[in-house]
Amino acid sequence: MNSSNTLQKLRKFLEGRTGKAIIDYNMIEDGDTVLVCVSGGKDSYTLLAMLMALQQRAPVKFRLIAMNLDQKQPGFPADVLPNYFKSIGIDYRIIESDTYSIVKDKIPEGKTTCSLCSRLRRGIIYRTAKELGANKIALGHHRDDMVHTLFLNLLFGGKIKAMPPKLVTDDKAHIVIRPLAYCAESDIAKFARGMEFPIIPCNLCGSQDNLQRQKIREMMQDWDKRYPGRTESVLTAMQNVVPSHLADTDLFDFHGLTLDTPVEEGDIAFDSPEFSVSGTIPISLKA
Repeated sequence: MNSSNTLQKLRKFLEGRTGKAIIDYNMIEDGDTVLVCVSGGKDSYTLLAMLMALQQRAPVKFRLIAMNLDQKQPGFPADVLPNYFKSIGIDYRIIESDTYSIVKDKIPEGKTTCSLCSRLRRGIIYRTAKELGANKIALGHHRDDMVHTLFLNLLFGGKIKAMPPKLVTDDKAHIVIRPLAYCAESDIAKFARGMEFPIIPCNLCGSQDNLQRQKIREMMQDWDKRYPGRTESVLTAMQNVVPSHLADTDLFDFHGLTLDTPVEEGDIAFDSPEFSVSGTIPISLKA
């Protein structure tokens, strides 16, 4: 492990951001058993490292179990993760399931595999959590993933919806948590390089071109390059929703609105908004 001051400062920073997210959303409680999903990518390695570090000094006691789903992708180095888990002394499970063949059989060549692959993985993870008695499932999605999902749904799905930091599974059996919700992908990438994690690439979907998510990723990278802080600003916006100034009749009673209805920020509805960024930010989603 690279023990440079820079790496140690970055580790402490990420631990602080992870701890704050856990506290803000009450992600982990005393007596929890947390199934930590580790794919072999930089995000899940960092997630596991953060949770193991916080476990040592948290005011509550909780158990961690690392899990990897071996999807039987050709060339997948099956020994890498077991060896890594053993080296750090974490309880772990390797689940083998040939979802690769199912995805390749069901999805035509050239089409994106992410949706079906995710559904298959999710079912296996839920079943494993139940078998192991885990009440929490930790995923490695970070701040950028959450923001990108918001724009995906906004621009392609017609919904203001993103990845929540915490949610209940469809079967009501587990709570899914995203402890890296406040962590930037760039910081995670730097940490993973410094730690020299044995990264395993996903060849099933990682090599696919023209994915909508990749378009959003490029758009946000461009925005952040020219106007630093845009991704962080969007995450802040996700935590400061004003239903009375949107258009969802289920969130706000527009039909019953009267002069006596209390409306947040209603008095400044016609004021020109003040933003810290001047000029316009162009959006380009052309293939």
